[in-house]
Order: sequence, then C-alpha cells, then structure tokens
Amino acid sequence: MISVARLAFLVGLGGLIPFIACVAALFAMPQHSVSVLGYFYLYSAGILAFMAGVYWPIAMQLENRCYPLSPLVTVLLSQVFFITAGVGLLLNTQAQIVLYTLAYLSLYAVDARWMKVYWPAWYLRLRLVLTLVAVACQLTVGAWFFLLHAGQGL
Repeated sequence: MISVARLAFLVGLGGLIPFIACVAALFAMPQHSVSVLGYFYLYSAGILAFMAGVYWPIAMQLENRCYPLSPLVTVLLSQVFFITAGVGLLLNTQAQIVLYTLAYLSLYAVDARWMKVYWPAWYLRLRLVLTLVAVACQLTVGAWFFLLHAGQGL
C-alpha cells in the first residue's frame, strides 16, 4: 500500500507537468503563444482554486478542535484564494502574471505561517518545492511575455 506522503509527492510532482510543459511550449512554439498562455493561466487558476478547497475540511472540524484559526477565518481564506483564481482569468496577461505569482506565494505563506499546525512537516516541505517550481514557471512566463513585447507598448 502506498503511503499518504508518497502519494502526495507523486500527485504534486505530476501537477507540475502542465506548468513546465506550457513554459516549454512557449519557447518551442511561440506561434501558438496565445493558446499556450490561455492554457497556462487556466491551469494556474484551477490549481489555485483546488488548493483553496483544501481549507474547507479544516473549517468543518468538530467543535472540540484545538487549532488556532476559527472555522470562519479558514473558510474566508479559502474563498479569497478561490475568488482570486477566478478573477485572474478575467484579467489581461500582464495582470495575470502578477496576480498568480503573488497568489501562489501568498498561499504558501498562509500554509507556512497560519496553517502549519494543520499539516505534517513533510507536507510543508513538499508544498515549498511545488510552490517554488510553480512560481518559477509564473516568473518565466512573465519574463518571456515582457521580453517578447518589449518595445511594442504591451
């Protein structure tokens, strides 16, 4: 039987494949950049919304919990990240670059700062690696976009 940590590790690494594939596709097939950027940010929003949903089960714990955050705060955190994911899809590419980069960093900061008592240590280490790769992809796409459009007035 596979351990929870190993399963989370495999699923987490698998979840990085679309990020990395989109970055590679931008460089390999720049003629399809509009489609690739669309897929990249759709996937970015989906993962952000998925990660926001992780907070819901924490909010629904039994009343005899001894955790530091109230269910209301936990649900509100979930909704802030979920709404951010959706609103990001409505923005132009320049704004998406900034929004999703900051959202992924903020999500990890919330997990590492306020939610760390909920997670085993291995999970936070895994989340750090996954976040760093996702943010590196966000920044690479941003750099690619700005270099491509430099001098064109965006």
